[in-house]
Amino acid sequence: MIRRAMPSEAPALRALTERAYADYVPLLGRRPAPMDADYGAHIAAGEAWVLEEDGGLLGLLVLEEEPGHLWLDNIAVEPRLHHRGTGQRLLRFTMEEAARRDFSEVRLLTNERMARNIAIYARMGFVEYDRREENGFRRVYMRAPVR
Repeated sequence: MIRRAMPSEAPALRALTERAYADYVPLLGRRPAPMDADYGAHIAAGEAWVLEEDGGLLGLLVLEEEPGHLWLDNIAVEPRLHHRGTGQRLLRFTMEEAARRDFSEVRLLTNERMARNIAIYARMGFVEYDRREENGFRRVYMRAPVR
């Protein structure tokens, strides 16, 4: 079940993000931005979602409304579930949520060194529309139409 996160779950979201992004720290030479996000604030704003199964959190999303699009600020999956379609399930939910909110596209960014993520997003219909350096990160901006 995918549902909005509850305030009491902020520590669990931080912990899940730590596990999900841990392998990227050596690749980037620093912590990816989602590792230091304020999940309490995202939950309070109604932006944080969790994939829950049998009482455990398997994944999370942070979805922000922007003018003309839904911004996928973060998607994280429990590492033991990689390559099992969990991320795709969360991405499909993101597209459904964008449609429900009457947005025509979803946008996101990732680091250019996260080639696996770029490939996953491309397979899910996202296309690159910009690359730039921000805060010491080389970022790839992608978007996908909501169908």
